[in-house]
Amino acid sequence: MTTPEDGFNDTIHAPNRLRICAALDAVEEIEFATIRETLGVSPSVLSKHVTVLSDAGYVEQRRGVRDTRQRVWLKLTKAGRAAYHAHLAALRAIVNADLGEG
Repeated sequence: MTTPEDGFNDTIHAPNRLRICAALDAVEEIEFATIRETLGVSPSVLSKHVTVLSDAGYVEQRRGVRDTRQRVWLKLTKAGRAAYHAHLAALRAIVNADLGEG
């Protein structure tokens, strides 16, 4: 039998990766610089977290040129969105668990 807690995801759970997934869940895609500014982290810190999420198959990167500058856009994959939503359900189940008298 599976429980909502089974969706707990150590890869997504790290605070910055959780915030990245939350930001990406709200949009189709977003520019790397926008997420960096939102999170208030350096490009290298964001890049490391994005690499972890990309290696897990949760985030895709698209490169292109805008305003004559090279840009990177990020988006959640279908698997990433499913993992993020399962992780949120697991967190809710943990928080709402009836621990009983103990």
